[in-house]
Amino acid sequence: MSLRFHATTWPVAAAFFLSGFAALVYQLAWQRLLFVVVGVDIESVTIIVSTFMLGLGLGAVLGGQLADRWPRHILVAFCAFEALIALYGLASVDLLQTCAAMFAGLSRPAAAALSFALLILPTVCMGATLPMLVAHGWQHSGNVGVSTGTLYFINTLGAACGAFAIGFFLLYWLDLRQVVWIAAGLNACASSVVAMSLRGRTN
Repeated sequence: MSLRFHATTWPVAAAFFLSGFAALVYQLAWQRLLFVVVGVDIESVTIIVSTFMLGLGLGAVLGGQLADRWPRHILVAFCAFEALIALYGLASVDLLQTCAAMFAGLSRPAAAALSFALLILPTVCMGATLPMLVAHGWQHSGNVGVSTGTLYFINTLGAACGAFAIGFFLLYWLDLRQVVWIAAGLNACASSVVAMSLRGRTN
């Protein structure tokens, strides 16, 4: 399989790996923060995972539309979305803790609706990044299968590493706020790496 296309140069590949790593850290950390609202059982886990998947799906639609509308600015949009995720991540612990204290004891449907409202913005941004980079890779490779498969592998590898890290290391050494801030820092790094790469090409 050929990897000779623009989206898998090291800066973009590294950024998408970091993005996937951060996404799984967020999912597990936010799930713990929302346990006060949704409870601690299989149904509560289902609510959070379903909320994430719905947001990712909506983001994928948005990312595809943005890529079609502004094909020359896909990487700029990627940087903006990663920066937005980082900003939300920095504020998310206080936001989720406040909401958990205010809305503890909600019915399951109400808890699901609240979880969706709280997580829709970052999850849509996360979901939008893959189709944008797939479109960018296709512009340079002419092979959508190669761009999709390679980028999905990179992002999934990052997600697997993130799940492993938070499950076996991060939560043993750090509290939830520190863990989420690490994830936000990774998103900021992903945005910065691609932005510096773009700036280097224009100089």
